[in-house]
Amino acid sequence: MDLSQLQKKANEIREDVLKMLYEAKSGHSAGPLGMADIFTALYFGEVMKYDPKKTDWDERDYMVLSNGHICPILYATMAHAGFFPKEELKTLRKLGTRLQGHPHRTALPGLESTSGPLGSGTSQAAGMALALKMDGKKNRVFCLVSDGEQEEGNTWEGAMLAGKYRLSNLTAIMDRNNIQIDGNTEDIMPLDPVKEKYEAFNWHVLEIDGHNIEGILDAINQAKAIADKPTMIVAYTIPGKGVSYMEKDYRWHGKPPGTAEELEKALADIRGLL
Repeated sequence: MDLSQLQKKANEIREDVLKMLYEAKSGHSAGPLGMADIFTALYFGEVMKYDPKKTDWDERDYMVLSNGHICPILYATMAHAGFFPKEELKTLRKLGTRLQGHPHRTALPGLESTSGPLGSGTSQAAGMALALKMDGKKNRVFCLVSDGEQEEGNTWEGAMLAGKYRLSNLTAIMDRNNIQIDGNTEDIMPLDPVKEKYEAFNWHVLEIDGHNIEGILDAINQAKAIADKPTMIVAYTIPGKGVSYMEKDYRWHGKPPGTAEELEKALADIRGLL
């Protein structure tokens, strides 16, 4: 896909996220909408190796979603990539669904980890990356993390291990949207200077606009060229990206469009981006 096609795909995925959340009557809106461009770049920008028809392909790259509450964007992207029918997106969070409110690894082919408790993804991804290195394999591990979960101590244990073992096959991408469920991150527990913190743990750090797909792809390719340490890509994003009444409002961190009018307004806003 060229850049214009990728941007169109990202907005189509945003539409599906909104419809899923409205149908479920629960779930998180701000983070999934803010991360749509990054997930689109990973799955459709020819930077991550995968086969939706053979999810146990030995040469695949691994995707670890640490902040599991933004899974609507993962599910919607996977459906667009052919892992399962798009019609199944309507089952989000419903009884017996494969699309649980937080990803469950054995519930859906293509999921590489179970996530829920924040802060565990970095450690999981570091373990995967270390095992791959020990086995002499060339697979890469991509780990998606939130800025709010940097408050969790387990995050830094994983970061320390990744730095110690120079896990150059590990690329983490942080959703730096500056919100969490109770408010703004810098009011609750300031994270900055995040770049210098990860550099102190022996990571290569890149800072990007999380909505510039060309810049996202460039950063991922730069990470692949780093041979002696893991890479953290700090992606500055707008929570609720594309929906005028959600953008930058932490109150939409953990709730869906609640009325048909809210849904239609949100969809109209997204379609205006196309």
